[in-house]
Amino acid sequence: MVVKYFSWIKEHIGKSEEQLDLPSNITNVNQLINYLNEIDEKYNIIFEKKELIKIAVNKIYSSFDTKISNSDEIAFFPPVTGG
Repeated sequence: MVVKYFSWIKEHIGKSEEQLDLPSNITNVNQLINYLNEIDEKYNIIFEKKELIKIAVNKIYSSFDTKISNSDEIAFFPPVTGG
């Protein structure tokens, strides 16, 4: 699985993407977030208010309960603002 990070999320994590091989019990985006929080504290700050984070699975806007697998691309990014 490829996990991509954008904007301030990328800056906080310190990388724009990473390759993960998920355990078989991780089957949706919410479980992926919990898994990331467990493997490194730096994810806790990003996902502290996870309802503000936008998610794309295979380049399609998705929700926390979207099913995922190791062949997917997951992207996390903050809401887009403009002016």
